Amino acid sequence: MKAVTVSTTDNALMAQVSAGELPKLAVLFERHHRALFRYFVSLNRDRELSEDLVQDVFFRMLRYRASYDPAKAFTAWMYGIARRASLDRARDRRAEVIGIEAITERRGEPASTAPGPEERAAKMQNLGLLERALSLLPADKREILALSRFQEMKYEDIAAVLECEVGAVKVRVYRAVRALEQIYFALEKEKAS
Repeated sequence: MKAVTVSTTDNALMAQVSAGELPKLAVLFERHHRALFRYFVSLNRDRELSEDLVQDVFFRMLRYRASYDPAKAFTAWMYGIARRASLDRARDRRAEVIGIEAITERRGEPASTAPGPEERAAKMQNLGLLERALSLLPADKREILALSRFQEMKYEDIAAVLECEVGAVKVRVYRAVRALEQIYFALEKEKAS
């Protein structure tokens, strides 16, 4: 006889955590800790701080489990907590305000057999320019891009996280992409000269 795998939705799991089944939070952690980590790294470029923030989010989810509304999207609630955790940490560390930073460390790209060394070098330069351009964006624009492009959240969920209308999210994403393009092309032009 074959074992049947039952996949419970995030909303149902969090509702169970809310009702006192605290071990269910471990399942949510396994499902979402990597995405939260990427979100925080895209905001602050600090891996250690991002790891701390991920832990903080899950502690807050446990602490504020009674405030969870299963009728609303779990990810919107989780990223709302993540956003507040990030803002609280930035306020607590005024000397190291999360903002514009030079990129000091870079992760390597996975090895590929297809492109040659010249293509890889060009791709790394372009990626470096893009990372630098992202780091030069204001924090609010970096955040909206992290949610919409890197976390691939729906605009409705982002609106719930940011506590604004869906139309405002669309405008913010558009403006953030345009600002990123302008910075990227300015850096590219600067590099060429």
